[in-house]
Amino acid sequence: QLHDFIGRESSHALRDRLECGARYAISRVGRENGFFGDPKLKIGLPKNFARAEKFLRSMGYGKKVDDLVLAMNRAAESASPNAKELVIDSIKRMTVSDAKAILTGGDNAATEYFRKSTEAKLAETLMPVVKSVTEKSDLARSYNNLSGTLAKFGVKSEQSTVESYVNKKALDGIYQRIGEEERNLRANPSQYAGSVLGKVFGLMK
Repeated sequence: QLHDFIGRESSHALRDRLECGARYAISRVGRENGFFGDPKLKIGLPKNFARAEKFLRSMGYGKKVDDLVLAMNRAAESASPNAKELVIDSIKRMTVSDAKAILTGGDNAATEYFRKSTEAKLAETLMPVVKSVTEKSDLARSYNNLSGTLAKFGVKSEQSTVESYVNKKALDGIYQRIGEEERNLRANPSQYAGSVLGKVFGLMK
């Protein structure tokens, strides 16, 4: 019955809600402290740095560690707004079949759709922005200096470059925020009472 009910109208309603949610999610991460001020998304030290943080601080690298963490988060915040166009475009290209799969899928079906349809291109799009910020903040040099210090003691870098590390963390944060908006959409079907989307959620129950 649900599959029969889901048509163009309900698909359009779903696309509208997903677009609103995606815009809000990206606006939250793509601003100052969108990453740095959020404990769930804050980009921390790469694993090799984190394991050696106490050692680095004892060696007088405390300020470099703090500057590195702040700069990585600022780079992600600066790059994130560039995700909006790609994500919105993927929503506009969503077919009725895609909508059916999302509505009848799990709690993160829409987020998985976004990740599958945008991640590769989004990684390419964010990288130049991440690089421009890291170069301005001297982040890359700090990262390389710390990597070099740890390498002397046999600790290898987690990522070959700080840009690749920040880019990956920025992508994870964007999709995590979109996922939260999707769960909010599914968790409160009563907010769509009387609408086509409300009827779809009603049938799902």
